[in-house]
Amino acid sequence: MIGLLAKIFIKDADKTRDVRVRHAYGVLCGAFGIFLNLVLFGIKLAAGLISGSVAITADAINNLSDAGSSVVSMVGFRMAGQKPDPEHPFGHGRIEYVTGLVVSMIIILMGFELLKSSFEKIMHPAMIELKPVVAVILVVSIIVKLYMYGYNSKIADVIGSSAMKATALDSFTDSIATLVVLGCALAGFYFGISIDGWCGLAVSFFVLYAGLSSAKDTIDPLLGSKPSKEYVDAIEKFVTSYNEVIGIHDLVVHDYGPGRVMISLHAEVPSDRNILDVHDTIDNIERRINETLGCQCVIHMDPVVVNDEATDRMKRLCNLIAKSVDERFTIHDFRMVKGPSHTNLIFDVVAPFDCRLTEDEIKNTINAKIESLPGNHYAVVQVDRPMV
Repeated sequence: MIGLLAKIFIKDADKTRDVRVRHAYGVLCGAFGIFLNLVLFGIKLAAGLISGSVAITADAINNLSDAGSSVVSMVGFRMAGQKPDPEHPFGHGRIEYVTGLVVSMIIILMGFELLKSSFEKIMHPAMIELKPVVAVILVVSIIVKLYMYGYNSKIADVIGSSAMKATALDSFTDSIATLVVLGCALAGFYFGISIDGWCGLAVSFFVLYAGLSSAKDTIDPLLGSKPSKEYVDAIEKFVTSYNEVIGIHDLVVHDYGPGRVMISLHAEVPSDRNILDVHDTIDNIERRINETLGCQCVIHMDPVVVNDEATDRMKRLCNLIAKSVDERFTIHDFRMVKGPSHTNLIFDVVAPFDCRLTEDEIKNTINAKIESLPGNHYAVVQVDRPMV
């Protein structure tokens, strides 16, 4: 259904990397979700009143909140699609993360409300009157919610939306909740036992866990989470595919929302090449990386000495010294500057975040080892942290 609606209402629906298209998908899925959730709210509320089940009634209210979540998501996608302005030169894409967080908070709120009503039902149990129409309504609700989970998950993967993933997760938790409600209603009907409150309690914990997990997924990019290893590897593979680039380091990914990712990095280039030719290559990389990986790129050139035996030997020795402090350490940006009284060995050390040594301890330890080498050497060390 969503595929058909997308073809009707979204121009160039297959161009999902286009910011305009992905926002249109968000609005379409949000509007469709509002319609389905309002329908489910109406029929479940009727089923809850007929059966006298607090779990079914709470499930109906949850669907009403889902309609509200869809409104939030739809508005969020529209706001995220606004063009950059003087106050927000990088656009409004992060609003999509905010709407995902709001949806997560709604899920958590509903989990607490269900927890409260379930405790009340445990304290004051009552048998559920399961009529065929109630059972049919619950089964239909489960099928619809699984369908909503399916299309939201699919579109979320296609357009890379954390907000839509949160909505999909909400639909899945709803289907599980309704399945449990149906199970406890059947247990009461066939075995004469009242477990409505206990089933609601179990569902509430499940909903709370799903809401907290979803909140983490939307908070991380707002705080500035590290990029995935696959994304970093893709960037490195693309940049180093050019012969003039020896390696990269100091990669920083700036995430201003889906479709608005900017990266900056240092590209190591041979110092003996024509600087104008290398600069032309760097310009081409910056321009073409957006077409390949969908991000804007700023590259700083780092000329490095190549084919110099003394420099290469000292670089290998400094790398061994760094690894003697911690085998996970690596170095880059190595330069050897000879002076009349001493030689400066200038390089960066990449130290993992869980390294117990402070930056000063790392610098002092490496410098002490280098000063003990034959000759008069001094280390100028900068400590970096890995991106992945």
